[in-house]
Amino acid sequence: MAAPTSDTGDVRQRDAERTRAEILDVATLEFADKGYAGARVDEIAARTSTTKRMIYYYFGGKEQLYLAALENAYSVIRGIEREVDVDDLEPVAAIRRLAELTFDHHESHPDFLRLVSIENIHRAEHLAKSDLLPRLADPAVDVLGRILERGRAAGQFRDDVDALDVHMVISSFCVFRTANRYTFQAIFQRDMLDPARRDHYRTMLGDLVIDFLTAR
Repeated sequence: MAAPTSDTGDVRQRDAERTRAEILDVATLEFADKGYAGARVDEIAARTSTTKRMIYYYFGGKEQLYLAALENAYSVIRGIEREVDVDDLEPVAAIRRLAELTFDHHESHPDFLRLVSIENIHRAEHLAKSDLLPRLADPAVDVLGRILERGRAAGQFRDDVDALDVHMVISSFCVFRTANRYTFQAIFQRDMLDPARRDHYRTMLGDLVIDFLTAR
């Protein structure tokens, strides 16, 4: 029997990558919708072109699949932060750009926020096992750190805050707006994701961060 050609190997590799990506996409929705305890691998298999046995082959088990979905969700936003080009912007504009990027991502990825909320319920016990954990913080901190250094050197930004402070402020606004949408609307009759208010809130976030950084 002839040995498989390199083209055949490439096709199999691409098929495996597509299958794994499909499983991760469906698993993300399942875990975000039903939580870690409520999600079922059988249901994930039924909603993909694969089997429970193959899911275990790719990921090892339910906990490993959940962790992979969580890592992938974090990696998406970290990848965007890593690639964003703000070095040519002056510091104030760069901060606003990064805040808007986070705003846009969190609004368009509610499943990411639900996964994070679920993992906080579990006190990050699964995320703590991640081999990627040391690298999940670097992009956000590195990009913000460079902007803050330039802003301080230009005399624009206060020097008593660090990158994590700014990251926390930006994330707090973006997470609250999406994760608390329904309770906020029930109490105050205002939908924070109302398209008519989107530009207002997007600008508000940038203003809040910049005012905080330039306060004396």
